[in-house]
Parts: sequence; structure tokens; C-alpha cells
Amino acid sequence: MKFLGQIAATIIGLFLFCMIAFFGIVIIGAIFGSQEETVSIKDDSVIELDLSDVKLDYAGRVNFSDFNYFKAEHNGVTDVINAIKYAKTDSKIKGISLVNPSNELGIVQVKAIHDALIDFKKSGKFIYAYADYFSQKEYYLCAPATRIVMNPVGEMDFKGIAAELMFFKDLQDKAGVKMEVIRHGKYKSAVEPFLENGMSDANREQMTTLLQSLWNAVATDLCADRHLSLSQINDIAATLGARTPQKAKAVHLIDQVAYEDQFNDLIRKELKVKKDEKIHSVSITDYANHVATTPDEESTDDTIAIVYAQGEISSGEGDVNVIAEGAMRRALRKAREDEDVKAVVLRVNSPGGSALTSELIWRELELTRKVKPLIVSMGDYAASGGYYISCNADKIFAEKSTITGSIGVFGIFPNAAALSSRMGIHSEVVSTHPQAADYSPFRPIDPFFKAYAQESIERVYTIFANRVAVGRKMTFAQVDAIGQGRVWSGADALKIGLVDAIGGLDDAIVEAAKRAKISKYQTQDYPEYEKSLSDLFQQMGLPFAKTSSQIIEAELGKENYRNWTKLKKWSQQKGIQTRLPFEIQF
Repeated sequence: MKFLGQIAATIIGLFLFCMIAFFGIVIIGAIFGSQEETVSIKDDSVIELDLSDVKLDYAGRVNFSDFNYFKAEHNGVTDVINAIKYAKTDSKIKGISLVNPSNELGIVQVKAIHDALIDFKKSGKFIYAYADYFSQKEYYLCAPATRIVMNPVGEMDFKGIAAELMFFKDLQDKAGVKMEVIRHGKYKSAVEPFLENGMSDANREQMTTLLQSLWNAVATDLCADRHLSLSQINDIAATLGARTPQKAKAVHLIDQVAYEDQFNDLIRKELKVKKDEKIHSVSITDYANHVATTPDEESTDDTIAIVYAQGEISSGEGDVNVIAEGAMRRALRKAREDEDVKAVVLRVNSPGGSALTSELIWRELELTRKVKPLIVSMGDYAASGGYYISCNADKIFAEKSTITGSIGVFGIFPNAAALSSRMGIHSEVVSTHPQAADYSPFRPIDPFFKAYAQESIERVYTIFANRVAVGRKMTFAQVDAIGQGRVWSGADALKIGLVDAIGGLDDAIVEAAKRAKISKYQTQDYPEYEKSLSDLFQQMGLPFAKTSSQIIEAELGKENYRNWTKLKKWSQQKGIQTRLPFEIQF
């Protein structure tokens, strides 16, 4: 038996040794062998502009603190735009192709790439686009193309934009579960579905103005792209005048009706290669990685820091999808204390979130602004908490389609007292002090608690509005008149003084350099996120490292998982929220 035990111990020891060796090799490989792979760019190449893997402005830089290993990703919108700029003068790149383009980007992000394509065309190089089906967003991306081709039996969805809101007041009455709402601002429409059975006049006014402004921004660009008038674009949308390839060609939204193989022959002809010859191509993400890892010949110490604030605002460390005080405050301090950093650009793409975290980040930005120029560039969203952290900048840029403002505060307390009573459930409380038990969803809301909550809401709103008043050089009354939770487009925000200029990230960087009085400079992206060894295992896709969220996504599918995460986020919200009341998808 002792002999068998020794054999078993030996086998187990060998097994453990092999496992440790295996994971040791994996980790060493990750540390030393996962340097950015160089992509060989062949002569007469075409960039394939596939954005399906591009999700965010900033793809992120991570420090795996367990062994001081840094990893930077280069598949963000900013990387794509830098790659398109580089391709403009790259002799090996002859053009760009878009084939059945699809993406999950916001309209402002798409506009940034759309504008980069317009600039690329100035080089004389071609841009060809093809699709079996065009959604409005994908068509907007392709509109600058020198030639747009569509499948003979394809479709185009071109009909303007609309919003549908659901209301739950009657459902609450029938179910016995009531949402107790406390808010400041008649426009804070996030809570309106729990109070009414239909849209209020104030909310209808807000949504109508917003949607019209967003559509006009896109339609104006399309007019320039396709040499059409605004009335022509609107007529096409109103009559579904581009719903078939033939109709789309007749109204000049596309140039040719053909199959994909015929489209590829058009590119071969442009490249002057034979019909049976292979087209040399490189994906935009590979090319972006190539550009990002190519040393800049003109080096300079002067730096402009670009700090990306993207995602919902929450507490903790944060990552590329979540703005949190950990990474953000660390990034701002580092940029502020670095003598080579001459100015800071804050790129905001956020619908808001935690009021407390917004205040913590605001304070760090205020300290930064006192020693270095601070410029804000707004992306798709800079609303509620997203505007809170933007309002004290020296200058604010937004696109015409940027969702901004929403200066308002709300709180929601679900109350199931009626349902529990109906079900025969009763609760009683024993406490040392009248308010020790706090709020209970199983008892009617206490008037004292409601007054206390309203006081908290008013206090946060007052602080928020005062931050805006000081930052934008307005009075509190002026801010309150355009606040109260109202959402504005960037174009309208410019008219009322919430932003200073219409422009993108490049415009903000140029302004930062101007204020810092530098002509030659490099840019440095922030934040750098702290991760652990287990996070690295997950990133490498090891089966045992999969999180519950990854498993759920695999089971539910992407769309259902997205809805599930929204519900989960709402259930996890703590404290007072400064948050955009809806999500817009173009």
C-alpha cells in the first residue's frame, strides 16, 4: 500500500508540475511573446474598412500589476482615424473598400470616420463601397465613397429617425408595485414612464427638437456627399424613395447596381490587375496596429495628453467601458505632474451615472485646469454626469449630433406595499430611532423620508448647476432655465452656451496646442487601467477563466445579453444619479 501511495504521489506531483509549467509558459509567452505583431503591407494594397471589431474611441492600455506587464490595444475609433490619415500618404495603399459594412458605433463616432474618408479622398486614391443591405448608419459611413455599389436584390433603409417611449403607470396600478419618483427638472424623462400614461408636452417638445436636430446634422452631410439638396434628402426619406437598389440609383444615393464579384472587378480595374489576380488587402485593424507601432521619425518631448472618459460613470477602478474615479483620477494626476505634458484634452463619451464619482472627477479636472490648458471634446454623449465632468474646461467642442446637457437629478424607489398587502404579506419595524430603518419597499413611503430624499436631490442639483454656472460663466438662473434635465443636441447646445464650438477630437487637440503655445507635439493616451493575473487569463480566452457574464452572453446572444446588462446596471445603481434618461441608436 505504501508503494502504491508513493506511485500516486509521484503521478500527482508530475501532473501539478506539468500544469504549473504549462501556465508558466503561457504567462511568459503573454509577457514576452505577445508584442504587437508586425503586418506586412504589400504594394498596391487596399484597406478593408471592417469596423465590426471597433467598439470604442479608445481601445485601452492595461497594466497587469501582478508582474508589471503593459498591453496596449490599437483597435479604437481614434486608431482607425489615425490609420486612414497615414494611408493618405502611404505609397503602398491605393484605396479603401467597404463591403457589407456593419458596426456598433455611435453616430458621432461614425461621423468622425466619415470625415476622415472625405479627407482621404483628397489624395486622389479611391474609396469603393458595396452592400447587400444598407442601414441608415452604414450608408452614412459609405456616403463619401467615390463609388457606391448595391446588390441587385438588396435593400436600403432610409426613412429618418423616430423614438418610441413606453409608459407603465397603469401597469403599476394593476401590479401593485409603484415607482416612487423624486426629481428636479421637468425634462428628466427617465422617470416619466412611471408617472404618466403618455408623453408630457415638455418631453414631446424635447424629443421633437432633439431628433430633428440630429437628423439635420446627418442629412446636411449627405447633401454634400451626394450633391443633393436638403429637400431632396428629406423627400427620399419621407417617401422611402431609396428602398430598392434601382430606386436608390435613380435618386443618386448609389452609383451602380451590381453583384459583389462585379464590385471586386471594379477594384481590380482601379488597381490595373488582371481579372483572375488576387487583390492585396489589409484589414483596418491590422493596418491601425501597424501604424500605431511604427516609430515616429519626428520625435518631440512636448506632449498633449488625451484622457478618454467613455462609458457610464461608476465607482471603482474603471475600464474601457466604465468611467470610474480610480483610473481617471490617476490619469489626470499623472498628466498634470508630467512636465512634458503641456495641455490636456478630455474626450467624453458618456450618458452619465454616479453623481459622487462625477464630482470626484470634476475636482481632479479643476486642479488640472489651474496648471495646464484643459479642452473637452464631446463624442456621442456628454449628458448628465458626462456634462458634469466637462463643464469646467477652458473650451468645449461638440459635434452637431452630440447628446449633451441633461442637467438634472432623479431618484427612483420601487414600492411594493400594495402588492404585498394584496398577497397577505405584512411587515413591522422595531427601531431605536424614527428613521433607523430607512426606506422599505414593503411599506408606504414615509413622508419624512420622501422629504429627506427630495432635499438630497435638490442639493445635488444645486451643486451640479453651480458647477455649470461657474464653468460656463452663467448665473444659476440661466443654467436652471436650460437645465431641469433637458437634453440638447450639440448644434443647439452651441446656441445656448453649453458648448463653445462645433468640432471633433482633432479640433480640440489643435486648440490645446494653441493654448499651450506649441507647434510640434506628440499625443499620449490615458487612462491606464490596472488589471490582475486572472483578468489576463480571461483575456487569453482560457476556459477556466471565463466569467459568469461571458457564459451568460454565450447563452443569450449579444442582443439579449445587452438588454440583460442594462437591467443589471439599473439594479446595481447606488446613490443619486446624474444620468441620461434614454439611449439613442442611429
